[in-house]
Amino acid sequence: MASNTSKTARASVRAGEAKGGALSVLGEFKYLIPLNNGKHAYVRNLTNGKTVHLSTSSDAFVEEIRVLAGAGHAAKIRAELAALNTAHPGHGWDATEKRLAEAGVFGE
Repeated sequence: MASNTSKTARASVRAGEAKGGALSVLGEFKYLIPLNNGKHAYVRNLTNGKTVHLSTSSDAFVEEIRVLAGAGHAAKIRAELAALNTAHPGHGWDATEKRLAEAGVFGE
């Protein structure tokens, strides 16, 4: 059966899993796979098992993160955003986190 995702998309998701698998007991699951200097990201959703490619400035990105945060993953997502900002300071992950917080995604 042919896949609907591109070879590049599959490679990016595999690269995000390279550190020990997609899901581990120790919480190594990555929700966000950054793309295009922080302008886009793959968002991996544990609740439905799907990975979607979204612009980090889109409403769809906010809603996807809201679903994950509502399922109890808010702290882990915030930690990932902080780690992305530390690893890639010029990519705007701090602004992305601020935008999500202002939208009430993290229950504030």
